[in-house]
Amino acid sequence: MNPVKVGLLGLGTVGGGTVNVLQRNAEEIARRAGRGIVISHAAARDITKARICDTAGITLTTDPREVVDNPEIEIVVELIGGDGLAREMVNRAIDNGKHVVTANKALIAKHGNQIFAKAQQKGVVVAFEAAVAGGIPIIKAIREGLTANRIEWLAGIINGTGNFILTEMRDKGRDFADVLAEAQRLGYAEADPTFDVEGIDAAHKLTILAAIAFGIPLQFDKVYTDGITHITRADVAYAEQLGYRIKHLGIARRTNGGIELRVHPTLIPARRLIANVDGVMNAVLVNGDAVGPTLYYGAGAGAEPTASAVVADLVDVVRALTTDPGNRVPHLAFQPDALHDIPILPMEEVNTAYYLRLQAEDRPGVLADVTRLLGDADISIEAVIQKEPAEGDSTVPVILLTRRVLERQMNQAIAAIEALDAIHRPVMRMRVESLK
Repeated sequence: MNPVKVGLLGLGTVGGGTVNVLQRNAEEIARRAGRGIVISHAAARDITKARICDTAGITLTTDPREVVDNPEIEIVVELIGGDGLAREMVNRAIDNGKHVVTANKALIAKHGNQIFAKAQQKGVVVAFEAAVAGGIPIIKAIREGLTANRIEWLAGIINGTGNFILTEMRDKGRDFADVLAEAQRLGYAEADPTFDVEGIDAAHKLTILAAIAFGIPLQFDKVYTDGITHITRADVAYAEQLGYRIKHLGIARRTNGGIELRVHPTLIPARRLIANVDGVMNAVLVNGDAVGPTLYYGAGAGAEPTASAVVADLVDVVRALTTDPGNRVPHLAFQPDALHDIPILPMEEVNTAYYLRLQAEDRPGVLADVTRLLGDADISIEAVIQKEPAEGDSTVPVILLTRRVLERQMNQAIAAIEALDAIHRPVMRMRVESLK
């Protein structure tokens, strides 16, 4: 049987890794897929530059339309990124009756509902394992491996850049800005690191995970997002003293009132396995009603880890080429007509515990005023740390851990605390999750 011809859009880090993996493991991949898989055509902005892969035998072009419109191509792999040209090419490939594999989390999170509807209409597959957590097969695990379960919640370290920064701040006592600069030098962070450090990249991925976990439409615009730029090395140290680690988590939870979708810095008990995932590594913790908690760990980025997921999708698509479209694994795990539009909870309706850091005047009665205001808001205190003032300083840091409470109540309490003359604004707040 002739090999399946694949067209590749993008020959950067992941594109080059995909070529290398397909060429190096060609025999093994063919044994798994039942047919050979070859990249016959590829598009790149500059086809003359040096690559990490051998492009001999691949027809190169600067126009991705030549690849997408080529009648010999059965599968298009989109590794361009973004949701401009990539969206145009993916839709064009589907219109041409071609299957698509993509690593583009922004494209799926923002436009996946439309793309999957068109793919279903055209009877083609859009595979996107590489869009979340790089080489970790988390999409397949939730969509297929855990299909017997009612997923209750999931929590993930799904951005390696942020995890590297927080790890360095903890292990070496460094400031955020210093570590960010190093992450940029090492290539972990972009020149503009906003998507990583503000949680937007993680929000794209959480949108996808929540859709396949709960059978809901993709709803990126409803994810609450908070970044890590305001975290100090003192916060990291205080968390350690309290028995916690700070991780930038994406959390999706099913509740009686709706679905929580949130990305923010989170204190989690240091004894949890996910709290000990360090550096640029990713991990996703999924809790199902039958299996309980399961943890998925591995490289969340990089040429060959991500290529591993891309090629796995290619194998799945090749296996599905002769399958009746109605019998394929649904894009979002649930049959398209069985998705439930469960409401997404606004952040003020989320119930969680809190870490608060106050900078207070060093005088009697201030802590009593703070605890009174928390009590008025029906917020219980779990732990308190009050530090000695630095020499010549009239203020002291006060750290509080609270029990679980609605975010709305905490917002009101913080506003009241910040109104005190003895408190220097703003109050630092982070959420706390036990992840039991």
